[in-house]
Amino acid sequence: MRSIWAVATNTIKQAVRMKVAAVFLILLLVLLPVMGFSATGDGTLKGRLQTFVSYGLSLTSLLLCLLTIIISIYSVTSDIEQRQIYTVITKPIRRFEFLLGKLLGVILLDVILLVLFAAIIYTIIIYTPKLFNATETERIQVNNEFFTARAALTVPEVDVSQEVEDIYKKLDIRNELPPNLSRDEIIAELTKQQQLAKRAAAVGYELLWEFNNVKPRGSNERLFIRFKYDVPVTPPDSQVYGLWTVGDYRQIRQIRYGMKPETLPYIFERKDPVQKFREIEVPADAVAKDGYLAVGFFNVPLNNTAVIFPPDCIMVLYQADTFTGNFVKAVLLILLRLIFLACLGILASTFLSFPVAILLCLVLFSTASVSGFVIESFDFLSENISVIYSYTIKLVIRLLPQFDKFNPTKFLVPARLLSWSLLARCAAVMVCIKAFLLLLLALLIFSYREIAKIIV
Repeated sequence: MRSIWAVATNTIKQAVRMKVAAVFLILLLVLLPVMGFSATGDGTLKGRLQTFVSYGLSLTSLLLCLLTIIISIYSVTSDIEQRQIYTVITKPIRRFEFLLGKLLGVILLDVILLVLFAAIIYTIIIYTPKLFNATETERIQVNNEFFTARAALTVPEVDVSQEVEDIYKKLDIRNELPPNLSRDEIIAELTKQQQLAKRAAAVGYELLWEFNNVKPRGSNERLFIRFKYDVPVTPPDSQVYGLWTVGDYRQIRQIRYGMKPETLPYIFERKDPVQKFREIEVPADAVAKDGYLAVGFFNVPLNNTAVIFPPDCIMVLYQADTFTGNFVKAVLLILLRLIFLACLGILASTFLSFPVAILLCLVLFSTASVSGFVIESFDFLSENISVIYSYTIKLVIRLLPQFDKFNPTKFLVPARLLSWSLLARCAAVMVCIKAFLLLLLALLIFSYREIAKIIV
């Protein structure tokens, strides 16, 4: 362990002396405060904070990822090319200790830099409302919609397979099936129509969504019903009237049966614009003791048009953690990415020269950063190409970590909860499996690599 620690400290000293490291550090030290004061977003305090945390964390993650790749590769290849490794391996230190020391040094440097810049970002975020003299309304908004970590419950699509099958049979009996479409295409179109009907409220009709396992932190907390309207005919003022009922809908059923309810749901009369997300703030005691919550929408006759709710446009948000806790987990998510890249850089440096290893790691890093987009893009190719792709490129891409899927800004910007379970799954896959396999392969290659040739 003493040998590993000696190599690690030497790696940190070597990285500090690198000019590229100094350039990256100066860039972050200058750009982060500048972004904190110049970011405006949509002009509101919430928009300013969302813009800064998005660009600030993304820039920090990008530069530290690039720095990790460069240092992990340079620390090994430079020792080999400059023949400094000769003085190391002739001492009582094994090759695996040399690589582990290099890896430990890179990770320790990443931890130090990540903690430093995360602290700068966090400090700017906390003091931004004070520096810009935010109004009380803006403070309430950012406390409810930014300085929090809200769990989100969405409504799953209703299973309409039986209804679709019945409609298909009726059309078939009446010979009304489209002749130019296959059965699968007709079923898909009917399914889309029926699911749309389940999300549409005609004038004078009501939609009801029921949620279970709603677990706010306390009865004094607040719930938020997030929604967005869509209409076939846009009203003159682009506004929709709505009567919302939030609470234990089973109590209303008890009233209908002549029973005395324990609590009554909350009722909200609202007027909201179409095609824009809006939120209804509700006391947490609207949730029943068993975690049940119902949300109802009644399309009042004033609208004179049907109201449609697009997919995933109805959700229940409630505080499940603090902003600080969510921010710490987001930083740990970046650290997992850096550990994987450090192992990848160590592996590349064991059998490639510095320029080739850098190119390989940058290609893999770029692919992992847009892996979801790449996979979806190839799914639109022709069938023949897709088959070949499925067994080659697609398999390779899936072996890489999905950096875009586990992007910390996806959680911090909309104030969504980043759970410890998700972080643990990411650590298990990205570090314990993929990074560990890269490290084992690096140790295997380096143990059999010929460091120097003996010429007689």
